[in-house]
Amino acid sequence: MTSDAPAFDREPSRMEEDYLTNVWKAYEWPGDRPTTTDLAARLGVTPSTVSANLKKLARDALIEYEPYGSIQLTDAGRAIATRVVRRHRIIETYLVQRLGLGWDEVHDEADRLEHAVSDLVLDAMDAELGHPAADPHGDPIPGRDGSIPFADAPTLAAVGSGVRVRVVRVADRHPEVLRYLSEKGVAVGTELVVVTAMDASGAMRVRHAGGAAGSGGAATGPAGAGSANAGGELELSATAADSIRALPL
Repeated sequence: MTSDAPAFDREPSRMEEDYLTNVWKAYEWPGDRPTTTDLAARLGVTPSTVSANLKKLARDALIEYEPYGSIQLTDAGRAIATRVVRRHRIIETYLVQRLGLGWDEVHDEADRLEHAVSDLVLDAMDAELGHPAADPHGDPIPGRDGSIPFADAPTLAAVGSGVRVRVVRVADRHPEVLRYLSEKGVAVGTELVVVTAMDASGAMRVRHAGGAAGSGGAATGPAGAGSANAGGELELSATAADSIRALPL
């Protein structure tokens, strides 16, 4: 992040908000860095479109960017991104806690609403919810001052066999994974034991720390999520295991 960017003196466009928030999110976890290819996949556009829009953002001093180089938010860009992320995560929390939507349903809805909700309505939603520190996926909600309540945690895929963990965060990019985990009783706060660590085939097994996972019996999760065997263990794909952040206990 740079500290010499001028203040942004107009309302950002939806394109600007979308790009800046995706760059911001790419830096949320240590070791992650945004790339043109990654942004294209997240935004559903071509890499050439991403490159052209990144150049526009750089001209407006919202990012620092060189083709084939790193992408860094300026202070002005970070302020915009943090504000939109706050909106998004408060909206997701409201949709789950007050309207009863599933955690696999709210990401796209919040994407649409985050660009339109006023600060007045957002603050009222935040107060109604009791000023939550995290959304239903465990993602930290930035404060009004831009501060972020954040604690690092490894992906479940990186945890070894026999380790007991508590789920603290689940990525919202794969609704089928969220649905499967919900069906099997896995959510933020769930404690699991790694039965077998991630193997060469890209799968691992876990179970609930208190006993069998889910309702037991043979079951198959959605494609890319995993399956549950007759012993109550959950077999997680690499996609599912990489989506879960968990703290060893």
